Amino acid sequence: MAITMSEASLTLFEKVLTSLSNVLAKAEAHAQAQHIEPAALLQARLFPDMFPLTSQVQFSCDFAKGAAARLSGVEVPRFTDDEQTFGQLQDRINRTLAFIRSADRAAIDVSQDRVIAFNFAGQPLRFKGLAYLLGFAIPSLLFHASTAYALLRHNGVAVGKADFLGPLDLL
Repeated sequence: MAITMSEASLTLFEKVLTSLSNVLAKAEAHAQAQHIEPAALLQARLFPDMFPLTSQVQFSCDFAKGAAARLSGVEVPRFTDDEQTFGQLQDRINRTLAFIRSADRAAIDVSQDRVIAFNFAGQPLRFKGLAYLLGFAIPSLLFHASTAYALLRHNGVAVGKADFLGPLDLL
């Protein structure tokens, strides 16, 4: 049985964002238990020139909703990038999940050869749907989600690989 474009995209997006939400909940609980100002975690960076945790979560959401929209042929929803609390980041993840869950799976399933064109970091990009999904959208989502995880782990939040992977559905 072949995997469909919607299975390869939406299912993964939902899993990654749900795991990210769970990791953020652990981070918030850690900050409370350890009497750490939440902003210390939310603005954490591994190096001064990188984006902080809040941006990593925003980018994770942006790549998931952007891919769901582009592959289904609809406008990418715009969210303001003004989250400053764990609760606001959770809300962003929830809005992203709601959008992903509402995506037109049939439209995504026939998108493998659709031309996906947009500007990224000031550069025009063009892909066929499958190349966009496998070579840009999924790697970008995983990069930012794993960076968020690494920032929290580096700052003492007790998370492990199982938290990043989330529940394993082996059957």
